[in-house]
Amino acid sequence: MTNKITGKTKLLGVIGHPVEHSLSPVMHNAAIAQLGLDYIYLPFPIEPQNLKVAIAGFAAVGVVGFSVTIPHKQAIIPLLSEITPLAQTIGAVNTVSRQNNQWVGTNTDIEGFIAPLETTYKQDWSQKVAVILGNGGAARAVVAGCIQLGFAQIHVVGRNMQKLEEFRNSWSNSSLAEKFQVHQWEELPKLIPQANLLVNTTPIGMYPKVDESPLSVEEIASLPTGAIAYDLIYIPKPTQFLQQAEKQGAIVIDGLEMLVQQGVAALKIWLQQENVPVEVMRQALQNHLGLGK
Repeated sequence: MTNKITGKTKLLGVIGHPVEHSLSPVMHNAAIAQLGLDYIYLPFPIEPQNLKVAIAGFAAVGVVGFSVTIPHKQAIIPLLSEITPLAQTIGAVNTVSRQNNQWVGTNTDIEGFIAPLETTYKQDWSQKVAVILGNGGAARAVVAGCIQLGFAQIHVVGRNMQKLEEFRNSWSNSSLAEKFQVHQWEELPKLIPQANLLVNTTPIGMYPKVDESPLSVEEIASLPTGAIAYDLIYIPKPTQFLQQAEKQGAIVIDGLEMLVQQGVAALKIWLQQENVPVEVMRQALQNHLGLGK
């Protein structure tokens, strides 16, 4: 079903560069059609040097809100009138809405990440250990999510000591800095056996390099049975990382649910309503990816 566009149709979208691969339009337009609302969600490829003028243009044409993806999640912050404390803490914005003629930025990646851990896999995390692979923007949302869930220990593991130090220091103005530790990759053999949750936030194993994994078979072999392995990547499904983890008896979660749930949280903000058809969004993505359930 396609939405008929008129002079009254309200505009939503996603900005990124590149953005033609984004699955957000598939998911959001399915939800909008299901709700029978007069909105359309479009992808906007915006090069970094055009970000400021694009946002001004969005205001001029009355865009209701938009998603923000790579490479704009941090660059957009100075262009917004307000950002939520959560987005401030993470230092990244993925959702922007127009409120009182101003741009307001927030971050729904945290909500997206923790959703399956609060529902399907809910447990008491206060005695548990999280090990997070990678120290980029996605790792920031995962750290904040693990803190919110109340993990006893949170370990962030990276390959580049300088980037790890920058990651740690970037939290120094918030009270969250003492809630996690950073480690070099060489320390993984002693961390993985303790992990109750192991999260891949790196792009390793993502299409087209589908036979790669951030961990060697030996490294993942020490993952405890019953631990949760969570990959933020959703193509291919399952990734090499999750296939290996499943062989070890781990419970596996891929990034598709995070994509759906961060989208649900964004749509609630833009439409200012709680009633969003989650299952329709999930199904639209699965159909689009040829994963029909």
